Amino acid sequence: MPKKVKQGTVVSDKMDKTIVVEVAEHKTHKKYKKAMVFTKNYKVHDANSVAKIGDVVSIVESRPISSSVRFVLDKVVEEAK
Repeated sequence: MPKKVKQGTVVSDKMDKTIVVEVAEHKTHKKYKKAMVFTKNYKVHDANSVAKIGDVVSIVESRPISSSVRFVLDKVVEEAK
């Protein structure tokens, strides 16, 4: 089974070697058929502490690194301005 790849914005980089990435997903409401945006925060392992707040990053699913970290930083797509 292929690994999940997601793209989102870095919300926090205060932890050591871990960042929090907010991923927005666009879905249609089942009953009202309205387009809605759902956001979810993922804790991501950033071994070299490359990503900063506001960066757009790509993350990849991995083995559990800790109790809450399940993703690894793939690359920084766009740096914050």
